[in-house]
Amino acid sequence: MTTAFDPIDLAGTRLANRVAMAPMTRSRAGAAGVPTALTAEYYAQRATAGLIITEGVQPSAVGQGYPDTPGLHSPEQTAAWRAVTDAVHARGGRIFAQLMHTGRIGHPSLLPDGLVNVGASPVAAQGEVYTAEGAKAFVTPRELTDTEVHATVADFASAARNAVDAGFDGVELHGANGYLIHQFLAAGSNVRTDAWGGSPVARARFAVAVTEAVAAEIGAARTALRISPGNGFNDISEPDPEPVYTELVRRLEPLGIAYLHLSEGSARIRELTHTLRKLFSGVLILNPPSPDDADGTDHRALALVEDGTADMVAFGTLFLANPDLPARLRTAGPYNPPHRPSFYGGDARGYTDYPTLDGS
Repeated sequence: MTTAFDPIDLAGTRLANRVAMAPMTRSRAGAAGVPTALTAEYYAQRATAGLIITEGVQPSAVGQGYPDTPGLHSPEQTAAWRAVTDAVHARGGRIFAQLMHTGRIGHPSLLPDGLVNVGASPVAAQGEVYTAEGAKAFVTPRELTDTEVHATVADFASAARNAVDAGFDGVELHGANGYLIHQFLAAGSNVRTDAWGGSPVARARFAVAVTEAVAAEIGAARTALRISPGNGFNDISEPDPEPVYTELVRRLEPLGIAYLHLSEGSARIRELTHTLRKLFSGVLILNPPSPDDADGTDHRALALVEDGTADMVAFGTLFLANPDLPARLRTAGPYNPPHRPSFYGGDARGYTDYPTLDGS
């Protein structure tokens, strides 16, 4: 029987186990979006993961949606990430950068002067985002023109090249949780009538184009995609997600990408998970819903590898609070409780000061 502690080949990249660290926004990169020495320490502490997937990294200036998030679109940002990847590799870890364009999620006050939030369509999300001036309502985004859609695809490819230059083992494209790629996939946020919207085939086209462009730039073996079918986070409306996601995965299958990362917003999506699993022959990483009695997905999720539902399992909050999570999963705990006030922004507290089982 295959277990989560067995090694796995990720399109040529050998992973020590099948436990992945899920991407989690930490907002500690400052106004210039440059990771720090503390960032390197944070990820290096968690290098016993089979694979680390970083927090969302904006591929362009206009792709930023939250304060103090890191980027991969400037020479300064790229150079700073090298210290992070070197630190992880020095401890035997593997790390992918998650490229996240937030699209309509954000606010113009978080962007350089003259830039405004863009999206698949001029449809505002309900909700607010935290800014230096306090909470502000999401604005109606400016719809990307066809030319701008192609330019945005190129931005992702350029950022992917920067990621490889910075030493990352690959990149994960964030097509989940209501951000730009997801906004194109979802009928509620994509009301276009051109080649990029309307039918499931057209709504899947942007996600496919970005994946193809990144794979062409850095190789399919270094390219991955995260999706969250039916997840209503950030005011996404997907009442019938199956047609667009089956179309998407059918289009991805021939590319031979490193993996597909599926985030289940609720248990009701499991049937679709099984359907997509059958359509995709590559590695499937699953981020399942957290049990109601736990501070995040815990050791009970390891059974998903054992029963063949997924090839790897991704852990979020529990990995944030437990840098030696694979060791703790082996013994079903104990787990450090997460310090929620320090999730977004701050210093070392709640970031690099969680103890390991040996007390270090």
